[in-house]
Amino acid sequence: MQLELDDIGGARELAMHRISVARDDLEAAKLNFEGGHYRSSNNRAYYAIFRAISACLALEFKAYKQHAQVIGNFNKDFVHTGIFPKEISRAQEVRHASDYDDFYIVSIEEAREQLHTAQEVVDMVEQYLKSLDVQ
Repeated sequence: MQLELDDIGGARELAMHRISVARDDLEAAKLNFEGGHYRSSNNRAYYAIFRAISACLALEFKAYKQHAQVIGNFNKDFVHTGIFPKEISRAQEVRHASDYDDFYIVSIEEAREQLHTAQEVVDMVEQYLKSLDVQ
């Protein structure tokens, strides 16, 4: 189904879809963590965060092709304005090292922290969406 963003209803649908996918990614991150697959857990946790912050941007009628643009604009519009805390930003660094550095060894502590951050971000975004009466 093609979602139309020409009205706030379409933007709400897209935001809700993205937060639903974020929840799925978060669940996959937890399962990977429990199975000892820390690289995969980091990756899925990152995507949970990415999809959650993308849900916020959907409500602003903003879409970007590159992850750096999504994160940069989320930081500008939502972190620097005080809507969300700045601690959200570290997740991309962990995911990038986990996915692209051949010799990067993911520790259980780092994977646990990434998972915890993802849980917090997804929960915060869901609360934010509820506060806007999006859900």
